[in-house]
Amino acid sequence: MFRKLFVDHPRTVNETYGEHWFVANRFGVLMILAGLGAIVHGFIPGLMVRTGSNMIRKLHGEMSSRQPRVPAAAPPRGEWQLEYEI
Repeated sequence: MFRKLFVDHPRTVNETYGEHWFVANRFGVLMILAGLGAIVHGFIPGLMVRTGSNMIRKLHGEMSSRQPRVPAAAPPRGEWQLEYEI
């Protein structure tokens, strides 16, 4: 059980527990900060216009580069597409 909770997943991304802890916590804090920026933007639309969407792009790029390479399948026709930014 210990191995499943603390060892197996970090190994799948070639990290130790400590490395994974740092990366996961960094991502979490950045998402919280971006979320707070999006809340401020909701109240005052002229502020933090791209804070949330910029952080999403940044974190997606980082996370994608960390994943094992798997051929991407083409999205099925009619699948949801981003139409606006927050």
